[in-house]
Amino acid sequence: MEKQTKISIALAVVVTLILAGMLVFLPDRGGDGPSAVTTAEEESVLVRDDSHVLGQPADAGDVTLVEFLDFECEACGAAYPFVEQLRDEYEGRVTFVARYFPLPGHFNAERAARSVESAARQGKFEEMYQKMYETQSSWGEGSEPLDDLFRSYAEDLGLDMTQYDTDYDSPEVAARVKKDMDDGIELGVQGTPTFFVDGEPVELRSGEDLILAVEDALAE
Repeated sequence: MEKQTKISIALAVVVTLILAGMLVFLPDRGGDGPSAVTTAEEESVLVRDDSHVLGQPADAGDVTLVEFLDFECEACGAAYPFVEQLRDEYEGRVTFVARYFPLPGHFNAERAARSVESAARQGKFEEMYQKMYETQSSWGEGSEPLDDLFRSYAEDLGLDMTQYDTDYDSPEVAARVKKDMDDGIELGVQGTPTFFVDGEPVELRSGEDLILAVEDALAE
């Protein structure tokens, strides 16, 4: 099976999950969802200096794909392998940025985000990001705190556990996660996963929409 076909099938699965019941954040906010980023101030909200880039950034002036995500979200978990395929397909041409957006309906989502951010402070953002999604089926949708489980992931990654524990419980890490959420809300993000390509929100109505948005941006 050709790579492009595999990517389309993977995205079709994500779209099906989203259309079946994408979790909505603060449903009483009103509005029509995320809007295009048009000003320099909005651009700085979409991608900040400390936003986490997956892999290596593309050359300056190339395309940027931003995902607002929740590590406990089933649709985000389904999107994860698809995003990994896109990273492989567009390596060097697209910068992939991950932003935290833990939904309040997910008991451990904010804890997972703090765990990933704590790992990021020891240079292990991507490794913990991957760990959360690769294990999501075993811990997602629970109603008990999983601080100890996430701590075991940090141990598996060989982190300095004294620093990890300090960071995990720190106001600074909690504020870092909240900043991403606040930015998402300001940009009109209402659920996860929400994607922006070069500042334009991508409405996933079919399995091709995100691929087409990337290809169109690259062609400009």
